[in-house]
Amino acid sequence: MTAAVTKHFYVDEAGDLTLMGRRGKSLLGTEGVSRCFMVGVAHIVDPAAVGRELEELRQALLRDPYLEGIPSMQPEAGKTALCFHAKDDCTEVRMAVFKLLARHDIKVQVGVRRKTELLSAARQAQAAGVRIDPNTVYDNIVKTIFKRTLHTADENVICFARRGKSDRQEALAHAIRRSKANFVRDTGIETNCPTRIIPSVPSAEAGLQVIDYFLWAVQRLYERGEDRYFNFLAPRYRLIMDFDDKRSGKSYGTWYSDQNPLTKEKMMPATS
Repeated sequence: MTAAVTKHFYVDEAGDLTLMGRRGKSLLGTEGVSRCFMVGVAHIVDPAAVGRELEELRQALLRDPYLEGIPSMQPEAGKTALCFHAKDDCTEVRMAVFKLLARHDIKVQVGVRRKTELLSAARQAQAAGVRIDPNTVYDNIVKTIFKRTLHTADENVICFARRGKSDRQEALAHAIRRSKANFVRDTGIETNCPTRIIPSVPSAEAGLQVIDYFLWAVQRLYERGEDRYFNFLAPRYRLIMDFDDKRSGKSYGTWYSDQNPLTKEKMMPATS
């Protein structure tokens, strides 16, 4: 009798969905506003081991006298002293975390929306008296990411980073149900394995710290053209869906995988 297989997934986002200011003026390119919005999922084969090693690393770094005076390492800052977060961690901490992640069996998928396209759609909707709901953009990416992911285990556990003041658990459960239904529709393969959805925060779930780092590396590639972080972890990115890069003429955009790896040279710049 074979043991039951449980797959653990961790979901977070990078960037924001800010598009317009007053009177419909575009805010893209202004300080603090991203050019892309991304949702990523990390499938971690052994989340307990990754969590244990991340905590051991964090405690070691907090004791390191070389890092003692760095503001983000101080308890009162609520940053690295609480948990790893790529945007807040200093360069030395990031390097240590990236090296740890590269040792583990982690498979990552990322969905990317370019906000120039979202802005155009929002303006068209606004002209028709309709408002684009940011949660819908997020949920649609989630639905697509999980379409071919939830049928190979006896149970799936999906941990989502809470968004704002609400964990939106039922809305996310609905997106997962749609994802499963679309898989059955397209393949004819029934998928009945149960799926648990857990809202949490990075300080409580190490897996959310993991996907934060993977998303940060992709975000630096798209937003700044910096590829060294992405390249270091590149073998762990199994699929990157650039929904709005339609240079090939495909309605679903450009998808990068093992057969077609993402590189800075292939990517359509987000700053163009």
